[in-house]
Amino acid sequence: MKKFMDNNFVLQTETAQYLYHEHAKHLPVIDYHCHLDPKLIAEDYRFDNLGELLLAEDHYKWRAMRTNGIDERYITGNAGYREKFDKWAETVPYTMRNPLYHWTHLELQRTFGVDKLLKPETAKEIYDECSEKLRRPEFSARGLMKYFKVEAVCTTDDPVDSLEHHLRLKNEGFDVKVLPTWRPDKAMAVESPANFKKYIDRLAEVSGITIGSFANLIEALRKRHDFFASSGCKLSDHGFEEFFAEDYTESELNGIFKKVYGGEELTPEETAKYKSALLYEGAVMDWEKGWTQQFHYGVIRNNNTRMFRRAGADLGFDSISDPNVAKSMAKFFDRLDVDGKLTKTIVYNLNPRDNHLLAAMMGNFQDGSIAGKMQFGSGWWFLDQKAGMEAQMNTLSALGLLSRFVGMLTDSRSFVSYTRHEYFRRILCNLTGNDVEQGLLPASELPFIGQLIENISYYNAKNYLNL
Repeated sequence: MKKFMDNNFVLQTETAQYLYHEHAKHLPVIDYHCHLDPKLIAEDYRFDNLGELLLAEDHYKWRAMRTNGIDERYITGNAGYREKFDKWAETVPYTMRNPLYHWTHLELQRTFGVDKLLKPETAKEIYDECSEKLRRPEFSARGLMKYFKVEAVCTTDDPVDSLEHHLRLKNEGFDVKVLPTWRPDKAMAVESPANFKKYIDRLAEVSGITIGSFANLIEALRKRHDFFASSGCKLSDHGFEEFFAEDYTESELNGIFKKVYGGEELTPEETAKYKSALLYEGAVMDWEKGWTQQFHYGVIRNNNTRMFRRAGADLGFDSISDPNVAKSMAKFFDRLDVDGKLTKTIVYNLNPRDNHLLAAMMGNFQDGSIAGKMQFGSGWWFLDQKAGMEAQMNTLSALGLLSRFVGMLTDSRSFVSYTRHEYFRRILCNLTGNDVEQGLLPASELPFIGQLIENISYYNAKNYLNL
């Protein structure tokens, strides 16, 4: 019987162990999509206690606690972090076979050297020991990033953001690259005319462009896009339920813009035309600057109306959608490709049903100009676990080239979630190592396979994103 989470955790064969320890383990981390608060990095934030570090921003843990019967007071409510941590420790034993069981113990082991299992009997000891360590300078926000050998992170930022914290970090010469990512979702959000008008007015203010038409909107966004590029941005990101690729005319777009800006609700057809145009124009801007565009699709957000009214968005009440996406996705990419303006692209699906659909779709628009130009992105959100990662990599292997995959990202707000890169690398090495052991890959090519592991773990992303 193997020991839980030993040195060869997840690694089932000698070849898998060799690939991980010799080729993957010591590589730096490039986290090209996350939701870290750049202000915390700029100010080198010091976490007061273990509860704050592990629970303040982790909606995965919040969902598990609710499922375990924990009252909301101990999740997003006003209970103290010590109380919240005790409730999390109470929950952890019940997360066995959920990825949170692995993630939590990886966070404790790798960050603090804690080998004990977290449960009610060990909660006080672990909390006190780790909270004491958090008082040391090396456990600050910047210290944790250096400890985990982070080379670059790309945060998620709105076009109206000042990027002051990114610029401060750049001017200070912080060892880790902290780069912004262009996330224009609010410019797409025409479902609420009042909120849309407020956002457009703010965009007009920061861009210095009077926005009275769709063309003015694109002009304002382009000006902010230029500012992001001058601040080090290399990627855009878009989160939506489905792709949009409707036909439209300039006069239609101006009419639609004036209607929603004036406070009227749009019809579904008008909404689709507006979003189709905005997606296309944004993709052209990305192509002009040589950025990589990312698309996260297939999520239904804020499903629980009662909790949304009580506490707001992004608290763990989102779920998997099932949009009929293939034709609109194909039309969107084809329109860009025909115009010669399709930039490097990473697409992430949330519904596992779409794995083969998406892997096949990416193959349609590879053009030989860049290795792996069109990327089937890593398992995202509900698929960001062992089975989900294996399914994504197996599908990519079958329908594309795993060897050109740009690998893992955290998609996280946590400064200790870099352990997920280790988790991914172990799973990757186990899959590949098992193939060698079973004679599905040639043992004579182990040096080349080792280089592939290094590329997927680090070098592919570094080169693809020009980091």
